[in-house]
Amino acid sequence: MSQPARNSGCVINVINPNMTETMTELIAKAAQDCASPTTRIIGRTARFGAASIEGHYDEALATIGMLKEVAAGDEAGADAHVIACFGDPGLLAARELSSAPVLGIAEAAMHAASFVATRFSIVTTLSRTKIIAEHLVRNYGMEHHCRKVRAVDVAVLDLDKPEANVRGILLGECRDALAHDGIGAIVLGCAGMADLAHDLSTELGIPVIDGVAAAVRFAEALVGLGLKTSKHGDLAFPLPKARTPL
Repeated sequence: MSQPARNSGCVINVINPNMTETMTELIAKAAQDCASPTTRIIGRTARFGAASIEGHYDEALATIGMLKEVAAGDEAGADAHVIACFGDPGLLAARELSSAPVLGIAEAAMHAASFVATRFSIVTTLSRTKIIAEHLVRNYGMEHHCRKVRAVDVAVLDLDKPEANVRGILLGECRDALAHDGIGAIVLGCAGMADLAHDLSTELGIPVIDGVAAAVRFAEALVGLGLKTSKHGDLAFPLPKARTPL
């Protein structure tokens, strides 16, 4: 049963599963900018994994580092966790580990898009990561909402480089999606694009959804409702056994 709604603010542990501090700073700022005034964002960077996450191998490595930061957030008293990578690496494992709500930015963004449009497309970074987003679309039951997963073929670590012209390339791909996909909204497929959503939405005249902002706001709602991760069934805490500690 849910608990009475909280009147005080909450603490949200926002985890960058890659090991690049500058990206954590961008993500944490985007999260704080969209959060309620009484919400405190703690940005954390994975200490184990890869500099960027651009494939299945990177995701597998990143999961361990991400879980360590979930555990650290729980120890610090965080009310909720956000996994700020569009592959939602280790999301269900994190939900096993913590009783606090854990949100992945891909799942949050897709649900947000389905609330404001009947169809959306995803615009992500490299073409090789499209299959990861397509798997998530199926896993989250979004096949009837997501028309297409597109890529701009810009590496994650190049997103903040002026010479990469990321805004211009993204805008062009979003215009193409709007013209040809039969959509009413666009989901940005990387946490490193978080600072571009508002500008692109204004330019295109449709909702352009950043998963970091969506996840933070959904996390606030869950905390306000007094809802925690169910510990009945498959999301119960991990069974005690010999394993390498986090």
